[in-house]
Amino acid sequence: MGKTVLVTGGGGFLGSWLCEKLLEQGSDVLCLDNFFTGDKRNIYHLLGNPRFELIRHDVTVPIYLEVDQIYNLACPASPVHYQYDPVQTLKTSVHGAINMLGLAKRTGATILQASTSEIYGDPDIHPQVEEYWGNVNTLGPRACYDEGKRAAETLFMDYHRQHRVAVKIIRIFNTYGPRMHPKDGRVVSNFILQALRGEDITIYGDGDQTRSFCYRDDLIDGMMRLMATPAEITGPINVGNPGEFTIRELAELTIELTNSSSKLVFRPLPQDDPRRRKPDITKAKAILGWEPTTPLRQGLQRTIDYFADLLAKGLVEA
Repeated sequence: MGKTVLVTGGGGFLGSWLCEKLLEQGSDVLCLDNFFTGDKRNIYHLLGNPRFELIRHDVTVPIYLEVDQIYNLACPASPVHYQYDPVQTLKTSVHGAINMLGLAKRTGATILQASTSEIYGDPDIHPQVEEYWGNVNTLGPRACYDEGKRAAETLFMDYHRQHRVAVKIIRIFNTYGPRMHPKDGRVVSNFILQALRGEDITIYGDGDQTRSFCYRDDLIDGMMRLMATPAEITGPINVGNPGEFTIRELAELTIELTNSSSKLVFRPLPQDDPRRRKPDITKAKAILGWEPTTPLRQGLQRTIDYFADLLAKGLVEA
């Protein structure tokens, strides 16, 4: 008999793909989302599956379910969305973690926290290893997300030590792919939509800052591998693509793949925006047997095709 798995944020970009993969494995899936940033269109095709159940709920409010595993993905993940209501963002990370950890404690479920590379802040070391404590501005506009995720990691480890809850912590680096929110303000979706519309591509800063872009299929695979590890493995474990690209390189590749006439324009860099970001995935390789396999060019083309289809169907403003 398959496991009953709860995915919070299951209507979002990564959550919806995770729900699909869990169903393919034979699990019963409870998808919980308040649809602040999630989209019902991401899961419409799953609603007829008898092993899939959608629950409209906010993780900041306790909920009582019977589950074997919990993937806690609920939280706005882009600056545009998490800065819209920073207090609620922090509550989602902290109260949401407390509520989901309480559920795991009561049911004996294993719970995985979708943490983030943002806990490293604007890093002083490169690439970032899990032992690095980070360089985060606690007072800045990004702190509601960065500090919320850091506090959630603390809660996960304290529940593990104090209540013996089986926890897993994954630190997700920049991930992209079909079903990204078109208005999340992230660099991949921004560049693709601007290029497809023939608009100027906006680069914040000089474009020499770097990111590591992991395709969604690779990320979901790493997440599920971590959940399947023995109880003594808690993480945190970095999961991301160690291939490092400048923002300017990403913009130029996007223009090439879309055959766009877009030009590059430069704007001031936002406060506390990290200059460099690259995961050290030594632990992921050794413990999970995981590393990404999708080249940026291939994954970006699939993502471009997705957004082009949305534009053609009038599902995104042209």
